[in-house]
Amino acid sequence: MIIQDQTETLEFLGQALGNDADDAREIVETHISFILLTGERAYKMKRAVKLPYADFSTPEQRLHFCRREVALNRRTAPDLYLGVRRITREADGGLTLDGAGELVDATVEMRRFDEACLFDRMAGEGKLTPAIMSAVASSIARFHGEAEIIRGCGGAANMSGVLDINEAGFATSHVFAQAEVEAFNAAFRAALERYRERLDRREARGRVRRCHGDLHLRNICMFEGQPTLFDCIDFNDRMASVDILYDLAFLLMDLWHRDLRDLANLVANRYLDAMDDEDGFALVPFFMAVRAAVRAHVTATQAEDGGAGRRDELAATARSYFELAGRLLDVEPPVLVAIGGLSGSGKTTMAEALAAKVGGAPGARIFESDRIRKAMFGVSAETRLAPSAYEPAVSDDVYAAMASKARKMLHSGGSVVADAVFDRPQRRDTIEQAARDAGAAFTGLWIEADRETLRRRIVERVGGPSDATVDVLERQLERDVGTMHWRRITSAEPLPDVKPEWLTGRAAGGRYGLSSSVASLRFPSDG
Repeated sequence: MIIQDQTETLEFLGQALGNDADDAREIVETHISFILLTGERAYKMKRAVKLPYADFSTPEQRLHFCRREVALNRRTAPDLYLGVRRITREADGGLTLDGAGELVDATVEMRRFDEACLFDRMAGEGKLTPAIMSAVASSIARFHGEAEIIRGCGGAANMSGVLDINEAGFATSHVFAQAEVEAFNAAFRAALERYRERLDRREARGRVRRCHGDLHLRNICMFEGQPTLFDCIDFNDRMASVDILYDLAFLLMDLWHRDLRDLANLVANRYLDAMDDEDGFALVPFFMAVRAAVRAHVTATQAEDGGAGRRDELAATARSYFELAGRLLDVEPPVLVAIGGLSGSGKTTMAEALAAKVGGAPGARIFESDRIRKAMFGVSAETRLAPSAYEPAVSDDVYAAMASKARKMLHSGGSVVADAVFDRPQRRDTIEQAARDAGAAFTGLWIEADRETLRRRIVERVGGPSDATVDVLERQLERDVGTMHWRRITSAEPLPDVKPEWLTGRAAGGRYGLSSSVASLRFPSDG
């Protein structure tokens, strides 16, 4: 409900804050804000509205939430949010900034950036790179690691509240038939019951925190050369006090919906590498589904209010989110794919290409021996280790840790891609046993290349977690890998596209055949 007309205040801001007469000014309206764009600054003013989830009905409330907006967003964008300006009415009846008179309104002052730097724009133009998205994942992990832990709201009860909002949201539009909405809501309630205990355990372990709350592509930008999270939910603590993986899931869902699945999988893996939150990975498809449902009902409501030219477009978009949410709720059986090969064979590149195509969204968890080894020594993935870190006994521990992580992930319902040299039969047997223990389908791939190709790749490698040198490769080449039961794949330049027949592996009982989560996929080589 709109409480008051803010035309006078907006006109005042435009006059008071413009740089000069030639300065182009633009006002952008959202359902809860007015944003004045002028010169190198942006000024964001709360609309005088009172909604079920946001109360900006008085000047004091608007000032309060402007201050909250700055404080909360400075957690991730301290240089973007400059402060709050008060708008007051003075004795002569005129408006001024930060005066001594009666408070009329307030505005958040921000540094302005080029909208081409918004991640939704960059996604549409194909400008989101793996390096950028890895940096985003690290930023989110740091933010979540420092975020305030929220107690007493319950993990399952917290998500039940989100489902309540979704159900109420679908009731406000006519884009979807009542019968399909009822079936849709019932499927979400059943999924919630399936995950109830796990959600509650996560809340007890401090995984529910005061997060961003609205972490989709449009609320991330490149600012001063760094990916920056901004525009968090500041007006409703309950909406932003959620499981950290539910917070991340908005970004993952946004990428998945745009068919940027490799980037979604990369973000999920780099985030988990930093956060060590493996127990929640199997919940991510559910969290993504809830986020897609939120987008579905919000967009459907917008379609109700849109003009004739926009109604059909918005309804189609709402339908795409609705259908995605339904697909994300489907439970995929866990799969383990192990990728081995000598240093320089391209197994890590293959693992990253394959992971988004295995299991449910956002694909498989990649367990890479190089990253596990670095984590065991408490250093970053890019830090080089001493030769002693590669003694056989240490490597045995690394492979054992990889198998243990894979086993736990499979038992929880998540799929795994294991990436290591695997040049010894015992180590291949260990990872296969992890799949058998979990009753999961298994596929082993052995990547090969000629000696000169291997040497060249190692010499040309830039960055990454591998410490392998040409000398390390030469020692590997001298070793007999034993009888190889895994599927052999020749790695040329460029590396071959993943083919579905490569994933014909053994299930726990010794059967051969594609798991359902792999057999139904469309691979790049399919055209």
